[in-house]
Amino acid sequence: MSLPQAGIFALGTASHAYLEFDVSAGRKGGELVTAISALREPRTTMGGVNLVAGFRPELWREAAPDDAPAELVGFNEDLIGIDGFVMQATQHDAVLWISGSAYDVIFDVARAAIAELHGLGAVVEETSSWPYRHDRDLTGFIDGTENPDLVDAPDLVLVPEGNPGAGGTILLLQKWAHDVAAWESLPVTKQEQVIGRAKPDSVELEDKAQDSHVTSTDQDTFGKIFRRNMPYGTVTDHGTMFVGFSSEQRPLSTMLESMAGLTSGVRDALTFYTRAVAGAYYFVPSTDWLRRVNGTAA
Repeated sequence: MSLPQAGIFALGTASHAYLEFDVSAGRKGGELVTAISALREPRTTMGGVNLVAGFRPELWREAAPDDAPAELVGFNEDLIGIDGFVMQATQHDAVLWISGSAYDVIFDVARAAIAELHGLGAVVEETSSWPYRHDRDLTGFIDGTENPDLVDAPDLVLVPEGNPGAGGTILLLQKWAHDVAAWESLPVTKQEQVIGRAKPDSVELEDKAQDSHVTSTDQDTFGKIFRRNMPYGTVTDHGTMFVGFSSEQRPLSTMLESMAGLTSGVRDALTFYTRAVAGAYYFVPSTDWLRRVNGTAA
């Protein structure tokens, strides 16, 4: 059985960093893939730190053609919704998601990883995240209410055995910047209508609107995903890092299309108060394939 990268399901971590890389000029993509795959060695996971590595689908397909889901593609073009709404495509070649108990260990591991990849890949996007009031995002609502539990999640979001990419998963990574002034000017009852849930306890509203966020992203309609969303940013500039995993790309892409109004002709009401300023798809291979690529497989 192919083993997933453990950090995908390591809930409860208090500090996160997302480092996105592009292949350095004059170097080959396969060199970066091999080097990042080697970062899974124990020397980079000391001190309770989880390191999850993902790759641009087209790059992983070049490096490991037998392990690449056939239909998976990068977030290579902006998603244009109705009313001129845009979800920005900012696809990069690789991502390292580092999480742990405190930012000091995240900082040290991130610096060591960047140094290890020097000359092969350059950091082109860096974001740090942290929990807010235990399980809420910066809208004040509980995030991840519909997440499957850890017993069910692997079966739902890992590529099944017998398929290319078995034990791996597809990551959609997006940065959503909040329009704080507009959101906080709304009364709580209006905020609840936008989300489709009660703010104190996340109970789903019985009379939620068609354009509510809950309706627009209904997993019973589009398929189950596993989210590890986190707040990011500063007091004056902040939002949500959407970190969503799925065994197939379609549940993720159709949710985005629905939010943009391309499914029903109605935009997700939440998109009037937050905008996607970055977006990329990455394939997160199994640990077995990482070892194969870096030459340490038994």
